[in-house]
Amino acid sequence: MKAHLMYRDGDFDPQPKLPSNEPALTQDLELNTLLNAMARGDEFLFQVAKQAVLSGLRDDLDTILYRQDILRDCLRNDSVVRSIHDIAVKTIESRRKHWWGISSSFPGSILHSAVELVQMFMGMLGKLKLIADAHSDKFESDGFTAFFTMLKTELADEYFAGVQRHLKELKFREGVLVSAELGKGNQGTNYVLRKALGTKPGWLQRIFKRGSSAFTFRIHERDEAGARALSELRDRGIHLVANALAQSADHILSFFVMLRTELAFYVGCLNLHGRLAQKGEPVCFPVPAPPGVRRHSCVGLGDVCLALNIEQRVVGNSLDADGRNLVIITGANQGGKSSFLRSIGLAQLMMQCGMFVAAESFSADLCRGLFTHYKREEDATMKSGKFDEELSRMSDIVNALTPHSMLLFNESFAATNEREGSEIARQIVRALMETSAKVFFVTHLYEFAHGLSEQKMDNALFLRAERHADGRRTFKLLEGEPLQTSFGADLYEEIFGGAAARDGVG
Repeated sequence: MKAHLMYRDGDFDPQPKLPSNEPALTQDLELNTLLNAMARGDEFLFQVAKQAVLSGLRDDLDTILYRQDILRDCLRNDSVVRSIHDIAVKTIESRRKHWWGISSSFPGSILHSAVELVQMFMGMLGKLKLIADAHSDKFESDGFTAFFTMLKTELADEYFAGVQRHLKELKFREGVLVSAELGKGNQGTNYVLRKALGTKPGWLQRIFKRGSSAFTFRIHERDEAGARALSELRDRGIHLVANALAQSADHILSFFVMLRTELAFYVGCLNLHGRLAQKGEPVCFPVPAPPGVRRHSCVGLGDVCLALNIEQRVVGNSLDADGRNLVIITGANQGGKSSFLRSIGLAQLMMQCGMFVAAESFSADLCRGLFTHYKREEDATMKSGKFDEELSRMSDIVNALTPHSMLLFNESFAATNEREGSEIARQIVRALMETSAKVFFVTHLYEFAHGLSEQKMDNALFLRAERHADGRRTFKLLEGEPLQTSFGADLYEEIFGGAAARDGVG
């Protein structure tokens, strides 16, 4: 039995190899904010969400669409999906009180615990079967249709009746019938567990029966050595069946473990969707395109992490970068540039793992690597200057680049002077444009941005943070050529007020 709710023909790996730049992605895109909203304090949900989101860069188009359909079913049937997840969680938690016996070295203990464990599993499987019978017609996705069909087929009434019959026999309430052969030195060998000898005779037959049909002997109640010897004989007889039943219990347990793991991703999505819906933030299922087709457009795209951290709704932005692979973003300080850049990275990760995104509409081609190069503040752990550290991180990114990568630059190479920083940025962007990479670059380096703008490249789009004449920021990004100022004086005036005028600052 397989759940197959993350991949059409395979299991989800709960411990995949994460991208080498996972720490940078987590820091720059504030991923923990997203993951915490999905987990709601559940560490297991947090880890599964993290693995799913970061490993989605390897998923293909069919897998993404497969998960989107399943997630749509989850949104339509929230309580049913959570009930299935709860059954899986309770099953795994309940198995612990039976597990000590299965880990024992004594076949008798193994068999006893395995019988109890399988008995408990049957009850939980029965609950899943009831859900399948009652609610399967409400689900439309290929994933849930196959899942419920599997439950109905594998868990037929005949299956439960057969298992219960076998479990009853394996309790050996009438004793254990074992055959053996005599080996060297009259030592017992080839112990085989035998099926019980039919129906036990009634009390009337036992009273009037003359003699015994078999040789028997009885062990005195105080004969401890004899009792141990008899127990050893019994264990030799049931050894194989005990191990077989324990393996069956392991198989059923693995089904519940994988079911819990795969549903954890969708429960996390339901948790996040609830938070965003409560705030009135837009969500949509993105339209993914194959790698390399140069598609990137959106309407009302918001920074989901910012939305989770503030009370008011965030300002969404629209983008039409289809056919482009370079987007340069300039404009006023505190105008929403970094937030927009983060929203681009988060939407890409969310799309590629099969989630919805925080936008009215979103479409992009798949990338096979996502890299961030953000400016860093100086700290005591740095072994060199900020500029050297920037170049070192850029070198690591280049070494890890894969075809069809996306790179997000935020104020990169600003740790040196304008001229040197602009030249380095220009050369790096030129080299990336000769590959299949897609680049989003937030910068205050006017010489760099203006130089690219003058080239009138067909593959480049220039956005500028909107600023009204009175200095007010709208947090909207509009198409526009770079300006020579980022209006830092506005911020100084906002922070220090009249002091700026008194001190002659302007």
